Amino acid sequence: MDELKTVREMIHDAVHRGLCTPEELRDELAQASTIGSALPRIVVNALQDGVDSAVEQWLESVLERSGLPDPARNAELRTSDGEVVGVADAWWPQVGVAVQVRHAEVALEPSKVSEAPALVAPGLIVVQVSPARLRDEPLVVIQELRAAHRRARQRPPPDVGFAPAAPAA
Repeated sequence: MDELKTVREMIHDAVHRGLCTPEELRDELAQASTIGSALPRIVVNALQDGVDSAVEQWLESVLERSGLPDPARNAELRTSDGEVVGVADAWWPQVGVAVQVRHAEVALEPSKVSEAPALVAPGLIVVQVSPARLRDEPLVVIQELRAAHRRARQRPPPDVGFAPAAPAA
């Protein structure tokens, strides 16, 4: 394998499926020859540092390929009176469409992840998607996003504001 993207997807998938831990991969790479290990070392170091989960990469790929305007990422949505509606992984404020990924499905420790409540606000269109669908059915997800945008453009956007979500502690 000679493409960083492919190596990253393979390693993230193995870790998220529980086949190994980042620590085990790091130890294995420390004992292995350096020949041909540059890309896996980059990915394992990034994974260890919590950078770029596979799910985020799959979502980014879908968003890039969709042909839709660039959305806000990790947006905390709020009603006009300031009530927090929830966090959208992707948010198009111009039309009121949000993407919410069910992250707990691939968490390394699912019991420690509290699933985000469904986004609900008058007029808000939410596309909920599983990580597996982002990975295995990106074209179907893209079609769903485009359809949500078409529906959303046929009515005024909802009265929902947003701010960058606070990073997880």
